[in-house]
Amino acid sequence: MKMHLFLLGLALAMVSAIVSAQTPIVIKFSHVAASDAPKGKAALRFKELVEQASRHRVQVDVYPNNQLYKESDELEALQLGAVQMLAPSLAKLAQFGVPDFEVFDLPYLFANREAVSRVTEGQIGKALLKKLESKSMVGLAYWDNGFKIMSANRALKMPADFIGRKMRIHSSRVLDAQMDALGAIPQILDANEVYFALQSGVVDGTESSPVNFYARKLYEVQSHVTVSNHGYQGSAVIVNKKFWDGLPFDLRNIIDAAMREATSYGNALAEQENEAALALIKKSRKVSVHTLSDKENAAWRHALLPVRKELESRIGKAVVMAVAREAEGRRPGAR
Repeated sequence: MKMHLFLLGLALAMVSAIVSAQTPIVIKFSHVAASDAPKGKAALRFKELVEQASRHRVQVDVYPNNQLYKESDELEALQLGAVQMLAPSLAKLAQFGVPDFEVFDLPYLFANREAVSRVTEGQIGKALLKKLESKSMVGLAYWDNGFKIMSANRALKMPADFIGRKMRIHSSRVLDAQMDALGAIPQILDANEVYFALQSGVVDGTESSPVNFYARKLYEVQSHVTVSNHGYQGSAVIVNKKFWDGLPFDLRNIIDAAMREATSYGNALAEQENEAALALIKKSRKVSVHTLSDKENAAWRHALLPVRKELESRIGKAVVMAVAREAEGRRPGAR
């Protein structure tokens, strides 16, 4: 009888081990973009690469367009372990105790995508991601979303045109200060609320990358766009630290490699699709598109220059100076 029970227990243990080996590790990857946006496509590419390279030991379930959580709730869900991976805007990370990430919102800090890459792909970018670990998050990559345009139902050519306008922003002290500097009234809204807020007149305008403006059909509820490129819009791909630390070493390597490839793909796609989206917006008969003249650009820069000085103490002067230096391609210590 004892031998029978022993053999039965051994058999059950073997079956349990086989079932366990066949059960994939599931990563719930939630983000706010549409599936056909660059971020959405990069997430799907990541899913494909991870599942293939791991021979389906890892399963990535992608939830785009706020399907699981609102933009304002997703980081808390990640920290609680209800979701394993996110790609929030960089400004959102500041709300969880890492104000350094607000540096990416500073106006006119980056001249072009190459300037951004020097920061995000260099030691400064890695050091910033490392700071997330104290907040139960691990940063894996930076995903570009492009440079921003401004939109409203009136022409926005000079800073005075913003006075009294209710402008939607992400939750960010920097963006709040930016709109204050322009004389606008900042309004914080989740991404999926913007269309209806513009349609109903709750807000008058917004800032966005061209691809997001087009993908969310904001051209239906806005009549004027200004190509200002005044600020950068990006995200960080982050994962729950407890989940990450519990993964086998080989799977972490597979995920890292897949993320690098998906990041390269998604960032190149963001640049291409932003150019294409802007061309489509210009072709639209519903929207008047204005590109800032040299005089107008100088006026915008002058109006927004105090924002950097105002927020330096909050973000950290050393961080702001280091990012600015790297963005401009200057060596440490150079003036």
